Amino acid sequence: MSSRFFRDLLERTLATYAVTLLGLLTAAGVDLTDLGTLRAAAIAAIPAGLTVLKGAVATLIGDPTSAALLPTPRSAVDSGTDPYGA
Repeated sequence: MSSRFFRDLLERTLATYAVTLLGLLTAAGVDLTDLGTLRAAAIAAIPAGLTVLKGAVATLIGDPTSAALLPTPRSAVDSGTDPYGA
């Protein structure tokens, strides 16, 4: 697995965690002194962890250098270019 894969997976995981946490805090009301906030932070780690698992599985299904499930476009494979422009 390449450093590109790990950067991709890290970005997806952090984004999932942040969006989930913000959604939970918004739904519950933000009170940083409440134990509910800590609970929300812990619960938000579940989808983030599942994102890591999905990224690992994606290397077996899609492009092995990306955490995406989408396959590498065939034209890019044939030409030897990076389909993602990196």
